[in-house]
Amino acid sequence: MWDSVAWAQGTSGSTGAGGGLLSLVPFVLIFVIFYFMLILPQQKRQKQLKTMMETLKKGDKVVTASGIWGTITNLGKDTVTLQIADTTKIKIQKEHIARLRGEEED
Repeated sequence: MWDSVAWAQGTSGSTGAGGGLLSLVPFVLIFVIFYFMLILPQQKRQKQLKTMMETLKKGDKVVTASGIWGTITNLGKDTVTLQIADTTKIKIQKEHIARLRGEEED
């Protein structure tokens, strides 16, 4: 009688280690999916934004994060002066420029 109990305990203990590794597979797959669907595109977007910020120049037509359309009239280290109307200029932080405006958007 004790032999059958020991045998049952012995077999369940040996499959427990393999089952533990197998139970981690779904978590690894979830991480891989999150990486390719969320993390990688975000890193790509940040890299594009950084490149755009470095290449801004006077005369570029831009759209700010708040939706203001303007033309760059002056560039500082951390600030940009935008002309948003014939006689209206505003100074904003560079980080608030969302994108460059295309010529067809006028």
